Amino acid sequence: MRVVSLVPSLTEAVAVSAPGVLVGATNWCGHPADLDVTRVGGTKNPEVDRILTLSPDLVIANEEENREPDLSALRTAGVEVLVTEVRDVPQAFRELTRVLAACGVSARPRWLDEAEETWSALPVSSPRTTAVVPIWRRPWMVLGRDTFAGDVLARLGVDHLYATHEDRYPRVALDDLRAAAPDVVVLPDEPYRFTADDGPEAFPGLPCALVSGRHLTWYGPSLAEAPRVLAGALRAACR
Repeated sequence: MRVVSLVPSLTEAVAVSAPGVLVGATNWCGHPADLDVTRVGGTKNPEVDRILTLSPDLVIANEEENREPDLSALRTAGVEVLVTEVRDVPQAFRELTRVLAACGVSARPRWLDEAEETWSALPVSSPRTTAVVPIWRRPWMVLGRDTFAGDVLARLGVDHLYATHEDRYPRVALDDLRAAAPDVVVLPDEPYRFTADDGPEAFPGLPCALVSGRHLTWYGPSLAEAPRVLAGALRAACR
C-alpha cells in the first residue's frame, strides 16, 4: 500500500505502526526524525501534482489542517482521501484507529493501547487552573471553543478562559488577554514558536508555561507521554 500523509501527527502514527507504507509527507512532518519519504509541500499548500506522481492508494488529511480545494483536486484525480476530525481526546483515539485500519494495520499497536490507558487513568484534578492559550501573535490568537488542545488541557485540570467563545481560534487584543487574569499563560511552540524570549514578556506578572506543541496538539504516539510532559511544564510555571 502507498500512503501520503498531510498531517504531521498522523504521519508519525502511520510511520511507527506500518513501516514502509508512507511514500509522501509534508515538509512539517518531522517525526519520526529519520522519516525518509518524498516531501509534498505544506499542510496548507500541498503540491498536488507531486502527490499524484507518487501514485498513492490513499491520502490522509484533517478537516482543520488541510484545505478542501486541495483535497477536492486529489479526489477529482481519482485518489482516495480520508479526512479526519479531531476535537477531543476520545475522538483522537477513534480516528487513529480508523486511519491505521485504512493503512492496512491489522493489529492494534502497543503505543495506542498505552496512550489510551494513560488518558483513561488520569485522576480528577482539583483545584483547577485557569489559563489563556495563545497560538499566534501579530495578531494575538488563542484557543477558543471545541478544540483538541483545549480538551487535552481540561483533562489535566486546566480550564482555558475562551472555551466558550463563538470562534475556535479567536483574535483577542493583548490588553484583554492580560485583563482576563488567568492563573497561567500556556505558550506552545507551534503553530507559533513561542520561546522564553518571545512570548512571556507580553504577560508581565503572570506565570507562563512554555509547552511542547507536539504534546499539546498532536494525536499520535506522543499522546502516551503528553500528560506527564504537559503536567510537568505547568507545574514548573506555577511554582
